[in-house]
Amino acid sequence: MKGMMQVRGLLLLLALILLTATAEAGKNKKDKVKKSSSECEDWRWGPCIPNSKDCGLGYREGTCKDETKKLKCKIPCNWKKKFGADCKYKFESWGGCSVQTGVKTRSGILKKALYNAQCEEIVYVTKPCSSKIKSKSKAAKKGKGKD
Repeated sequence: MKGMMQVRGLLLLLALILLTATAEAGKNKKDKVKKSSSECEDWRWGPCIPNSKDCGLGYREGTCKDETKKLKCKIPCNWKKKFGADCKYKFESWGGCSVQTGVKTRSGILKKALYNAQCEEIVYVTKPCSSKIKSKSKAAKKGKGKD
């Protein structure tokens, strides 16, 4: 019994030491973050500027009083590109297909503007109507070409 109590005591002591060491390591990480962050709170951020072409990875520059910072950013390379990466919208369902134009439309309402971005309150997006007849005719043409 005495030996079992000593083992339990030793395990408890080791667990306590490990817990203390982990807590101290966590404090040190937090301190490092505080030291590297700026005291300034009124940052003004510019637009995301892609490294090449008109989309993809890039950077944005921010200023606050006498300080300047650069942050990595990304401009989407899909249909969202025209709104920019900093304007976030909530889109409704696609509307019906317009026979005159051959496209369907949906609108998006601004949900969030990041980095002081100037965003439109409502945006509209269009896409071509998908026609089941067209896809069947494409499949039929592919089958005929193989014979």
